[in-house]
Amino acid sequence: MQRTEAPDNRPGQQPAEIHRPNRRGFLALAAGTGAAVALGGLPAFTASAAPQRPTASPLLSTADAAKNQLWWQAPGSANSMINQGLPVGNGRLSALASNDPSSELLMITDASLWTGGLNDTLTDDGQFPYGRDDFGSLTLLAQLTVAIPDHDLGNVNNYRRTLDLAQGLVGATYDVSGVTYQRQIFASRPDDSIVLYFSQHGGGTYTGTITLAGTHSETTTADSAGRYASFGATLGNGLKYGAATTAYSSTGKVLVNGTTITFSGCKDLTVVFSGGTDYAPDSAAGYRNPSVDPQALARTKVLAAARHSANTLLHTHVADFLPLSGQLDIDLGASSAAQRELDTWDRLQARWRDNVPDPELEAAYLQFSRYLMISGSRAGSLPMGLQGGWLDGNDPDWMGDYHTDINIQMNYWATDRVGLSDQFDALTDYCLAQLPDWSDLTQRLFNTPTNRYRNSSGKIAGWTVAISTNPYGGGGWWWHPAGNAWLCLSLFEHYEFTQDRAYLEKIYPLLKGAVQFWEARLITTTVTDASGASREVLINDSDWSPEQGPLDAKGITYAQELVWNLFGNYHTATTELGRDAAYRATIDGLRARLYLPVVSPTSGWLEEWMSPDNLGETTHRHLSPLIGLFPGDRIRPDDSTPKDILAGATALLTARGMTSFGWAQAWRSLCWSRLKDSEKAYQEVVNNLKPSVNGGNGSAQNLFDIYEVSQGDGIFQIESNFGTAAAIIEMLLYSRPGHVELLPALPAAWAAAGSISGVGVRGGFVADLSWKNGKVIQVTLKSVGGSSTTLVCNGSSRQISVRTGQSVTLRNL
Repeated sequence: MQRTEAPDNRPGQQPAEIHRPNRRGFLALAAGTGAAVALGGLPAFTASAAPQRPTASPLLSTADAAKNQLWWQAPGSANSMINQGLPVGNGRLSALASNDPSSELLMITDASLWTGGLNDTLTDDGQFPYGRDDFGSLTLLAQLTVAIPDHDLGNVNNYRRTLDLAQGLVGATYDVSGVTYQRQIFASRPDDSIVLYFSQHGGGTYTGTITLAGTHSETTTADSAGRYASFGATLGNGLKYGAATTAYSSTGKVLVNGTTITFSGCKDLTVVFSGGTDYAPDSAAGYRNPSVDPQALARTKVLAAARHSANTLLHTHVADFLPLSGQLDIDLGASSAAQRELDTWDRLQARWRDNVPDPELEAAYLQFSRYLMISGSRAGSLPMGLQGGWLDGNDPDWMGDYHTDINIQMNYWATDRVGLSDQFDALTDYCLAQLPDWSDLTQRLFNTPTNRYRNSSGKIAGWTVAISTNPYGGGGWWWHPAGNAWLCLSLFEHYEFTQDRAYLEKIYPLLKGAVQFWEARLITTTVTDASGASREVLINDSDWSPEQGPLDAKGITYAQELVWNLFGNYHTATTELGRDAAYRATIDGLRARLYLPVVSPTSGWLEEWMSPDNLGETTHRHLSPLIGLFPGDRIRPDDSTPKDILAGATALLTARGMTSFGWAQAWRSLCWSRLKDSEKAYQEVVNNLKPSVNGGNGSAQNLFDIYEVSQGDGIFQIESNFGTAAAIIEMLLYSRPGHVELLPALPAAWAAAGSISGVGVRGGFVADLSWKNGKVIQVTLKSVGGSSTTLVCNGSSRQISVRTGQSVTLRNL
């Protein structure tokens, strides 16, 4: 057993170098937002330069912090962490915290701790295997427990736990025997660590144990100098991983003993955790970085962080987090005093039970979604899949993968819209890293004779994906021919927001490869219109309209719309970049011949298949045939869309119904927004705020969206949290390059007065606007690359011109 004692108990330091934490605790620190500090991104889990420390306090005042807090009256249960645990994350490391006074539990995930591999051996039906051993699964990295036996809930009074959405902090305060204890938990991007800080007011102390445990039967040990506890191991696929933790205090004793760190008589306690894998986003290197020893690196990172006081670590974290969270502000109106008095879970239940609008809660839901995006998606890290980075076990449903027929796209619909364009980089980085394997698998395996989706022409080029993808270039479930076009739609839309030419160059290989795939795949058929005239058109080969109907339908609306967008975006990209003019002309010719959907004379709906009959479920969760309404915008309520097509799309959306899974309701809300039906769009947002009880669809206590698998059994799927945020924005602002419309679907619940600032606008702008009695009273457009656009508000339109970096403000509209 190794021993360290105060005041010399900071790991790896001499006494003179100790920085004692502020014993008043974080909430009493000086106010002030300070200056934004530029802090570099961290590529995967690698050694990095020491982070730049802020020179002034970046922390919000206590009053300002309270405006951005969610709160609860009880801790989370260790048996229900996915519903009750509060999330923290730095884009790579993520954790759910219980905030139990006597047993703080963190369930920690590294985004790259995946089993499985390339998965390039097809099954007899020409599809990919889809299991935890072949395709693989995201898994937990570690569990960290801080046990404080004297703080049993039976001895605790005035308990309150909080989630500070602006500063990226999870906290709890409570009283025991007249002493107020508090804790703060955050996942620092600059220090690449998770930090727990325990403090108190009134002369109390902490005594207990810290336990670090792996989730794959690893053995945790202490180092010989007693500085940390750590473990390291290798998955069956060869992926190495490791984790480490250390602790220190300005008083009392801290001892490291094998799997446990003990502490006693500590007026304050800081616990630091780090860990990761040797994953690298490099196909040529087998997605491994052989120079990384994850266990050794985790030890290095926790010791480096532990050289600083908890206050210094906090300031560094907030200096990184706050500038991102502060890029958008929203006010949807005032809630009542009675609503404000309720904790978050009671408030959620009251909103649904009483059916009374709660504008501040609805705005907080948007900010919670932004909090998850900042915490879960950073450049150089893997993107978020079905559950983001937050797991409560090693067996997430659908392996926690990247579904390319809605999940990964919906996860990133909101980023540019809510002022978090940089958070989109994780998706771009992922697609670029996977492209070599996606191309190889497509060209080697897609035309396998048993694949029902193969190209009947026998031609093959470019790349596509499966419905499920992993981080090793591998696919799962079934081939998804149009998945490439949908990914490219998301990638190109990011360019429309940013107008970043260097980014367009970066994604060009993805665009061109997808175009080449479709050039080889499209087949010719003859159609006859209502007048009896016949013409030849190009259609998609045998395919499935996700996720219903026949498996061999040709010309499905879903694919036709996506390819129409893909070819159009490719035209824009080649024009902007001055590349491949001859090939652009070829693709323009194909686009002109694409079949576009018509309205069924039988149902009056926009056809999902090239058939007047509905070949699937009327109320199916997916809106695959409406992809031209959202996220595409070929179908829109103006003179550019034939009235019968608009009516058919509206009729189909109506038939799908208003109730479904959370992500499906978010998509419905977005479509109703595009149709300018404000009350239906708002109702779908309200539907997603419905409290989830016994695994039912809706929002859990921690606001995670729950997907009901069966009665009494629900799972977390994160895309609804992001899709709902995108829907709120689309109700307030619609844009496409060259066109901005304000308050296109403003519901009555928000109409009295409100404002929003920092909204991304396609075409290269950022908008701030305010309204009163349903009318815009002021708008500012700042150019981030755009030069002119048509602005539509209050029933009139005007042309706006502005230079990059400058802004124009219109008042008294």
